[in-house]
Amino acid sequence: MKRRFEYSITLYPVEMFREFAFFCSEDGSCELREVPDDQVKRLNEALNEMGARGWELVELVSRPSGMVAIWKREKDSSG
Repeated sequence: MKRRFEYSITLYPVEMFREFAFFCSEDGSCELREVPDDQVKRLNEALNEMGARGWELVELVSRPSGMVAIWKREKDSSG
């Protein structure tokens, strides 16, 4: 049986993560730095909330308006 997936996109507004700071080098590698503990905790809670509902994170993108998360989960094949 062929596996089927469904997708969801979630926007986490910038107000939730005001102090996240991404630093990128000339070679294009990026990392988080200087992120306050409460901001890391807030992101962790948001990711775990979706994970508990069966969603797997595909990608997390930082935008001026906030963070965009792309999720997927396997559709029930019994129906």
